Parts: sequence; C-alpha cells; structure tokens
Amino acid sequence: MPFRQHQKSFRNLHTWQEAHKLTLFVYEVTRHFPSDERFAMVSQLRRAAYSIETQIAEGSCMPTPDHQKLYYDRAYASGAEVDDFLEIAHDLRYLTDTQYRELLDRVNRVSFLLQKLSRSRKIKPTKLT
Repeated sequence: MPFRQHQKSFRNLHTWQEAHKLTLFVYEVTRHFPSDERFAMVSQLRRAAYSIETQIAEGSCMPTPDHQKLYYDRAYASGAEVDDFLEIAHDLRYLTDTQYRELLDRVNRVSFLLQKLSRSRKIKPTKLT
C-alpha cells in the first residue's frame, strides 16, 4: 500500500521544499562541529532549522489565512534564530567561509519566500460595530 499524503500537502510548497533543504544542510555541516557542542549549539541550531519547515507544514494545515500567517511568521522568526547561530558558529570557526556563505544564502532564500507566503495570507480587517 503506497504512502498517502494530503492532496494539498505542505510538500508542494516551494517555501517548505527550500526550508527542508536548509535543514538537511544544517544537519550535514553540524556533524563536524566539536563534540562538546553536541548538546549546545548543534542541538539548538538543528532545532531552529527544522522549526522553520515544521511551522510551514503546520501553518499550511490551518483553517484560515489568519492562522496560516501566524505560523509562517513564526517560521520567519526561526530563520532569524538560524541566522544568529550561523554567525556565532562562523565566528567560532566551526564553519568555513564557503559553508557560511552557502548557509546564509539558503536562510535568506527561505526568509524571502516566507515573507511572500506570509503576505499572501493577509489578515482581513475586522469591522467595528
């Protein structure tokens, strides 16, 4: 029996696809961080990275554009967290210049896509009665 997926799956979102690639790359590069960072920066950086894609996935299943936008905005905030951890990791020389640039490029791409996705879910103004 084949695996079933939602017809309007988050996997179809280009933003989620790029966030997933970012997560996998973060996992790849953090394998080479010092072992004493395993329960510190490695754990935090990985959680922040996969938080982006999980927030996108959760948001895509929310019933209203307002709810979706909240999740996409949280994903964007997780992107800022990843960006900050990358800065620290680079300053500590856990990342090469090439890795750092590649990761920043991916974070910026995902952040840009998230802004577009969030803006597409405009919150409707409520009428005062």
